[in-house]
Amino acid sequence: MLLQDSERLDDLQLGDLKIIQDKNKYNFTSDSALLANFVSTKKSDKCVEIGCGSGVISILVNHKCSPQKIFAFEIQSSMADLAKRNITLNNLSDKIEIINAPIQEFEKYIQKATVDVIFSNPPYMKVNEQSLINSSKEIAISRHEIKLNLQDLIKCSSNLLKFGGKLYLVHRSERLSEIFAEMHKNQLEPKRMFFVSPSENKNPNIVLIEAQKGAKSGLKVLPTLIVNDKDGNYLYTIQKLYKENKWFTLLLRLLAIWKTSH
Repeated sequence: MLLQDSERLDDLQLGDLKIIQDKNKYNFTSDSALLANFVSTKKSDKCVEIGCGSGVISILVNHKCSPQKIFAFEIQSSMADLAKRNITLNNLSDKIEIINAPIQEFEKYIQKATVDVIFSNPPYMKVNEQSLINSSKEIAISRHEIKLNLQDLIKCSSNLLKFGGKLYLVHRSERLSEIFAEMHKNQLEPKRMFFVSPSENKNPNIVLIEAQKGAKSGLKVLPTLIVNDKDGNYLYTIQKLYKENKWFTLLLRLLAIWKTSH
């Protein structure tokens, strides 16, 4: 497959899986790996990803869980095209369908209340005077709520999910109360979550949440993951906690290499 000058081909070191990434677009991060590892599906499940970017999370979820089908929505045409190339590269066209459309228009493609699992690594930051918006339009849309805000994300997720269906979300921990308020407004009950802290002496900045439509209240808070130890060793605590999860630690070590080499 031909690559553009700004692109590189990365080996995910999971079977034959590879991913094309563009240095001028939003790239695969540890948040993506954490979310892919957190998601759980059955083989019969119909899934939706909201904001798939390069398609890497859907590719990883398919590799780990092998659900029946994943419909991956991406509003940006250039990112949707990249995702389609990655799906083709990995021979997954029968398992993952890329839909170049805003999730707010999901009814053109998928009926309400027919989805078992939704997962999303959405834009984290609100658009306001204090926001430092990237000069790249594509990166700005990936990071800021320019095309998709939290309210629409959770409302659309609830409308798509069957009763008992699950939403998996990674987001900024500082917006947790807002996330919970929107979930409760839309019949989504948080069931599991954990925080991610950049280091031992800093507060968590990321949260991952599993919510279930129509479920009874009852939230399990898992141990906080610490990215860097006191000596600055990247992913030390994550690797220690997940030492039995070879798939996950391999992926995170690969991310650590990318972090220092690109």
